[in-house]
Amino acid sequence: MEAKLSISEVDITELMVAKRLLENPGLAAKITNFIGSPIEKGIDSLPKKWTDKLGDITTNSLLKAADAAIFTMKNKSAKKSSNRIHKTAVAVSGGVGGFFGLAALAIELPISTTIMLRSIADISREYGESVNSIETKMACLEVFALGGTSTSDDGTETGYFTIRALLGQSVSETSKFILEKGVVDEGAPLILRLVTKVAERFSIQISEKMAGQAIPFIGAAGGAIINTVFMDHFQDMAKGHFIVRKQERLYGQELVKACYKSIKV
Repeated sequence: MEAKLSISEVDITELMVAKRLLENPGLAAKITNFIGSPIEKGIDSLPKKWTDKLGDITTNSLLKAADAAIFTMKNKSAKKSSNRIHKTAVAVSGGVGGFFGLAALAIELPISTTIMLRSIADISREYGESVNSIETKMACLEVFALGGTSTSDDGTETGYFTIRALLGQSVSETSKFILEKGVVDEGAPLILRLVTKVAERFSIQISEKMAGQAIPFIGAAGGAIINTVFMDHFQDMAKGHFIVRKQERLYGQELVKACYKSIKV
């Protein structure tokens, strides 16, 4: 209660929005609503050979996306993010993936991930972040680790602040290195360490996306729609994440964390 009293009513309301976005139904539930059948059916149909390669594909996709998107993205004046444009672009790549199936994943995923990362960075600007900032670039990468759950997850590992804490040291080390060296390439080992940690959680959601696309009746049109659901999910994660970060700049992380945890959704 004390935390809430220290934060304005307007900002508490915004934190409520953030918590609803960050802590409520994950990607699997959203895809299940679309296809009308449990996502587990699609997951069971995924070949083991493909699932064994998923970690590498996901890590490579995040590395390519980071290089092509946030590390080259320039700061602009604050304006509303172009969510619809990015959804349309990722739907097209999803249509290609849906048409060619699992074989297209290594080609389609880096493209859709880059588009999503551009969208995430766009949302960060809307909430007052400077995309020129290394800290913001790292925060954009963090979004891909948010909102992922699976039957094997321990509930204590899925909370928003818990995930940020798990990534915290890698984010800090990578940011510090890039700031000191002034170049991204030399920081590759540290970036790889961070991206690998993010990929561990992101790959869960990739498997859920591909499970939906692997269901026989989905096809190209379904792949496009599932990719739109996929994009919408991470736009929600980004919005929640950058609302919280905006409040942290105003009130400090500890106060915002206490308020966030006291909110019932």
